[in-house]
Amino acid sequence: MNYKSDIEIAQSKELKHIYEIAGKAGIDKEYLELYGNYKAKVNYSLFENLKDRKNGKLILVTAINPTPAGEGKTTTTIGLGDALSKLGKKTIIALREPSLGPVFGIKGGATGGGCAQVVPMEDINLHFTGDIHAIGAANNLLAAMIDNHIYHGNELGFDTRKITWRRCIDMNDRQLRFIVGGLNGRTNGVPREDGFDITVASEVMAVLCLSRNIEELKEKLRKIVVGYTKDDAPITAGQLKAEGAMAALLKDALKPNLVQTLEETPAFIHGGPFANIAHGCNSIMATQMALKLADYVVTEAGFGADLGAEKFFDIKCRAAGLKPSVAVIVATVRALKHHGGAPKNELGIENLDYLEKGIPNLLKHIENVTVNFGLPAVVAINRFPTDTDTELDFIRQKCNELGVKVVLSEVWAKGGEGGIELAEEVIKLANQDNEFKYLYDLDEPIISKIETIIKKIYGGDGADFTPSAIKDIQRLEANGYSNLPICMAKTQYSLSDDQKKLGRPTGFKVTIRNVKVSAGAGFIVVLTGDIMTMPGLPKTPSAEKIDIDSSGRISGLF
Repeated sequence: MNYKSDIEIAQSKELKHIYEIAGKAGIDKEYLELYGNYKAKVNYSLFENLKDRKNGKLILVTAINPTPAGEGKTTTTIGLGDALSKLGKKTIIALREPSLGPVFGIKGGATGGGCAQVVPMEDINLHFTGDIHAIGAANNLLAAMIDNHIYHGNELGFDTRKITWRRCIDMNDRQLRFIVGGLNGRTNGVPREDGFDITVASEVMAVLCLSRNIEELKEKLRKIVVGYTKDDAPITAGQLKAEGAMAALLKDALKPNLVQTLEETPAFIHGGPFANIAHGCNSIMATQMALKLADYVVTEAGFGADLGAEKFFDIKCRAAGLKPSVAVIVATVRALKHHGGAPKNELGIENLDYLEKGIPNLLKHIENVTVNFGLPAVVAINRFPTDTDTELDFIRQKCNELGVKVVLSEVWAKGGEGGIELAEEVIKLANQDNEFKYLYDLDEPIISKIETIIKKIYGGDGADFTPSAIKDIQRLEANGYSNLPICMAKTQYSLSDDQKKLGRPTGFKVTIRNVKVSAGAGFIVVLTGDIMTMPGLPKTPSAEKIDIDSSGRISGLF
C-alpha cells in the first residue's frame, strides 16, 4: 500500500482561516496578531482578562524512553485532542515549537504525523513566527554585552575562566561546541575560550516559557547568572543592565502562537526547550491561557516520563501552580521489543521473549506517574500493522496488574476517530479526584534532591559526583541557590545515564559531571554522563532531502 507522506497529507488539507479557529477557542479578534491567514499570535493581555475563570482539565501526554522504532507521542497528543473535540468537549492542544536543529538533523519535525498533525506544518517546522530566533538574539545580545564589559575595563570583576554564559544558534553544529574568540589583537576583544549551545537549550528559552507577563520576564532575565568573580561571587544580567533590551527583543516571542490541527482543533504552539538538556515543556502562558478557554487541555512533555514528565511536574507545575488531572503514557510494541534487545529487522515479528524483557521500561514509567506523582494514568499503544493480538494482550495483562488500562491508539491512520476510546478513558480518569504531589521538597539539600530523582524516577542506586560537581554545588549553596528545583540533563534513551542500558536497568549510579544554576529560569541544571548542549548532525542529515519548487511548495519534511 502506498501511503502519503506527512507533508503530502498536510498540504492536501484546506485550512480554515485563523479567525475561525480563534472563534472556536473563544478568542476575540482584538487579541490576535495575524501572521498570514493560518497563524496568529495571541496578545498576553487575554490571560489577564480571563484569570478569574475556572481552569479546565490538564492532560499530560508522556512516553517510555524513546527508541529508533518510534513511539508517536506528539501524534498521540494531537489525535487525542481531536478525539476529545469529536466527543463534543471544548479542547485546546498546547505543544512546543520545533527547533531547526532536529528538523534538519535526524529527528525531523515536531508537528505530529499521518492524520494527526498541526498545520501549516511547513511553517511551524521552519522558522514559524520567529520566536526561537528572537530568543537567540536576546541570548547573544547578553553574550556580546559580557565581552564588551570586559573589553572596556571589567568593572564587575569577571574572572574570564568562570564565564558561564555561552552563545547560541538554532542548529545542530558540533563545530561550535568549543571555540576560542577575541583573537587577532586587542581591538578585536579579549581572547578566551567560549562555545555555543543550541538555542532551545538557552536559559532565555526556559525563562520565556516560565514567564507569565513582561514584568516577570524582565525579573527573570535580570536574575540570570552569567559568570563569577575570582572570589566566586555571581554576576548577573541585571548588573550588566541587559534585561530591558533582552525583553524588548522578546516582546512578541512571549505571545503564544495559535494554529489548528487537520481536524480544526485549536492548538497553541509556544516555546521549545529540549527535555534532555532543558525542562522540555511548552510555555506556562500558553498552557494557562488554554486552561481558561477550554474544558480539556492536552499537552506533552519531551521524551520519556523520566525526563519531560518529571520536569513538567516538579518544575513547570510547581512554578505555575498547575494541577494535572491525568497522564497518558505512549508506547509501541516495536519500541518495547527494542528495549528488550530485539534487532531492528525483527521488530515487526511476534516475539514475546523480547517483549517481556522490554516491558519493564513501560512499567517503570507507569510507576513513576502513579506512585511517585500520584496521578491516574492510561497507556496508549500506538498501533502498528505488525502488532499481534498475543503481544497486545500481554501488554494489557502486565499493565492491568498495576491497575492501569491499555487503550489502542490509531490516530495516525484515522485521526480523532482513532482516538475515541483513549479520549473516553481520559475523560473518565480526569473527572476523578487525584493525589498529585511533587517528588521532593525545595528546601532539601541539592545533593538530596538529585539522589531522590535518581533513586525514585530512574531506579538507580544514587549518584557519583565528580570533584568539579561537588565544587559547583558548594558554590551554589554559598550563593543562596540551594532551594531551587532540579533540571536533570541526561540521555533520553535510557533510564540511566548510559544510553546503551535499555529496558529497566538496575544496580547503576549516575555520574554527575557539572552542576550550574539557571537563576533566571529558577532551577539548577545537573549535567550527567556525556550529555551535550549542542547536538551534531548525522552522517546523512534530513536537510539533504528537503527541497522547494518554483511554486514555493516544500517537500521532504517529516
